Amino acid sequence: MPRDVREAAARDNADWCAALCASHGSVGRIDADAWSVPRRSPQWYPDAVTRRPGADPEALLSRIEGGPGASVKDSFADLDLSGHGFEVLVDAQWIHRPPTDGPAGTPLAPVDTAQRLAVWAAAHGGGELFRPRLLTNPRVRVLARYDERGAVTGGAVVSGEGVVGVSNVFTRTGDPADIWRGVLATLPGVPLVGYESGPDLALAVEAGFAPLGPLRVWLHP
Repeated sequence: MPRDVREAAARDNADWCAALCASHGSVGRIDADAWSVPRRSPQWYPDAVTRRPGADPEALLSRIEGGPGASVKDSFADLDLSGHGFEVLVDAQWIHRPPTDGPAGTPLAPVDTAQRLAVWAAAHGGGELFRPRLLTNPRVRVLARYDERGAVTGGAVVSGEGVVGVSNVFTRTGDPADIWRGVLATLPGVPLVGYESGPDLALAVEAGFAPLGPLRVWLHP
């Protein structure tokens, strides 16, 4: 897979992390090497994301708040942060689906009000992580699957322009494949990227995504 597609996935994910942190009032720094925030990011989100291979570890770590809880998404799995007190938290794979017709599915519905976002976030499990300010970002779309009673049964977040990132895919019904099909039906003919690991990676591959290459998340315990 061409490296530029992998770099596009890394850049898109960095932009999504920037948007999530900005919704919490934490404005970061972005340049060719990485995106980063100077103070601890919200739960489950890294303090820095590399945007191209070959980032300098010491320069990268100087941009974030050090110590326990610090985290870095090593987008190309080419850093060694073990000498700085970090341990590998997650190994995963970037994924890509070219702009082809997807399997038959029903599009997901947009989440477009603060009240609906709160319900979606509760179903997702992220709660206060997802704040209404996200809905004002034109590059971010929160999507939901509703049942016949109007309850949220699953959803996802898509972000970016051109190449679109898929993240936060979840289900409460035991049929995650339906959510992946829903994402494809919502964005027909659009190149999609993201990252997954374990059983979630297998589901993405089943939906037509191909692995792009490894990434790694480092955590300072």
